[in-house]
Parts: sequence; structure tokens; C-alpha cells
Amino acid sequence: MNARTKRSAKSASAAARNDDIGEDVRLALYRSQVEIRDCEQRAYDLFLQNLVKGTSHLALGQEAIAAGFGVAMKPGDKSFCTYRGHHHTLARGVSMEKVLGELMQRDNGLMRGKGGSMHLASSEHGVLGSYAIIGAHLPLACGSALRAQYMGDDDVTVCFFGDGTTNIGAFHEALNFAAVYKLPVVFVCENNLYMEYTPIGEVTAVEHPAADRAGAYGLPSIIVDGNDADAVYRAAQEAFAKARAGDGPSLIECKTYRHSGHSRADPGKYRPEGELEKWKERDPLKIYRQRLAEFGVSEDQIKAIEEASKTKVDEATEACKAAPPTPEDLLFTDVYADGKWSWRN
Repeated sequence: MNARTKRSAKSASAAARNDDIGEDVRLALYRSQVEIRDCEQRAYDLFLQNLVKGTSHLALGQEAIAAGFGVAMKPGDKSFCTYRGHHHTLARGVSMEKVLGELMQRDNGLMRGKGGSMHLASSEHGVLGSYAIIGAHLPLACGSALRAQYMGDDDVTVCFFGDGTTNIGAFHEALNFAAVYKLPVVFVCENNLYMEYTPIGEVTAVEHPAADRAGAYGLPSIIVDGNDADAVYRAAQEAFAKARAGDGPSLIECKTYRHSGHSRADPGKYRPEGELEKWKERDPLKIYRQRLAEFGVSEDQIKAIEEASKTKVDEATEACKAAPPTPEDLLFTDVYADGKWSWRN
């Protein structure tokens, strides 16, 4: 067997293993992960340049979850997420310029600079908000799903939350309500091992804070490698099919790890020595780049995605730097009861 024949056999073998996802979807999954990583890394750099005010909560290391669900979702599906929501917003198709503009408090931002890092929303893209109050959005996601069920709509609501939310009352209330009424909602726990600064395992009675509690609501225990976009995508597809068929909610626990601290104000000194380095060996982008190569995607194709993302984030950055700040009349509207700030004077 010559080298060319060997390559053909290898490609055929890869194609056979790739049937359930396909090359086009895999390229979309990698593109989404790369663009999320580049955009959030740029947000980090802009913060250090004092161009992003206040704090921000980055999802570096958690890109596979947002990409897996984002690619699996259909237009019209709804997303609810936490204050750590840049990655989910980008995964639904919101541009880097809109996200970075919002973080930089510019008029070209997603909410013209008024919402900031923790309050991203775009009804056009099905992003129904980032919520800073832990657990507050789970019952709201039930409301979105109840609307779809009542109206006979085909959309599914996806609600992302952290491991700490599983110890909040709203988590249990929302799961119970969704299970009783068989709502088309998918609850996704991004378990990055830490609830802000506290290891989730130190304050939770079960090993898997979301999955081990699923049985209490008649739901199967689902644990997914949250650093593997293929695994996340497959789990999302199954949950969406179940929801659209009228068979009710799913609860999926995605095991992952954030590379940075809880927020930009957190150096992460509480983490055991070597833990971060160990998890970086399973970096979602590293895993997926290797996966593409295994399935016969050329290095040129992979590099083209990476270079296009770098260009996109550079162009978005320059557009945001050139954009005017949020207009004062918008900035101070709907802040106080009478709609203005001048009453204090």
C-alpha cells in the first residue's frame, strides 16, 4: 500500500467515525471556540489597558460548552445565562464588536454601552439576558419554555448556570416546575469546580452537584466532558430532540474549568498548586484542534479559521476604540424613579 492509498484509507476511516457530526459542523464548532477565546482574551487585554471599566467575568477554558450548545441550537431557540455570559452571547451569533463595545461602554455596544459585561442581551439572537443574581434566571427560563408550550411554538429554552447555583432554592423550584409541566427547557450546569472562591465539593453533600440531584425530579443523571465540544454537541442534540418532542426538560452537568479567577479582581490564589496547569493540558481548543486533524481536516483549513478570528477581533477592537461613548441622556435615563439623575441636584 503506497502513501497515497494509506492517506485515502485514513480519510475514509475518519469519515466513518465522523458521520454523526460531519466536517461542516466540526469546523463551525472550532470556529466558535476560537472566536470566543480570542474575543475574551482581547477583553482581558483591554481591561489591563483601562479601556474596559469595572470588572468582568471571563469564561476562558469553558468555550466548548458555549460552542457545543450554540451550534446545536436553532434560530428562535432562547438562551439564559449568568454574569459570565460573553461566550454564550458570542456563540449565538452576536458580533465581537457588539460585545467588546458593550464592555468598553461605547455607543456601538450591544446595549449602547449601558448594560456592561454582566447584562448582555439580544432578543434578535435569542439571548434573553445575562443575570447577575445567582439562580434568578432559572424560573425565568421556565417562563420562556411555558410560553413556547402554551403557544405551540417549536423553540427550546436553554438555561446556563454555575455549580454554585445548585445550592440555591430557585434551582430546585425551577427543576420541579419544569419536570411537572414537561417544559421544553434544558438546564446546563457549567461545573468549573468553584462557586466564586469556594470549591463546590466542600459545601455540597453529593459529588456531582447537578447530575446527582436530577433523580429527585424524575430526570436522568447526565454528566458530560465540558471541554470536549463534540460531547457537548451530542448531549445538546439529544436534549433538544427530547424537548421538541414534548418529553420535557433535561439537566446536563458539564465538567470544565475556568483558566482565570472568578473575576478580573480575583488572582485565583486559592487553587491548589498545579491544578490550573493540569486542566490546561485539556484545553478545549487544544483538544478540538487535534480532533480536526484526526478527522483529516488540513492544517491550512485550521489556520484559516484561526487567522480569520484574529482579524475579526482586531477589526472589532479598532471599531470600538473609534466609537463614541454612551450618550449622557441614555446613560442616565431609567436609572432613577423619575427617569433622570438630575433630581439629586
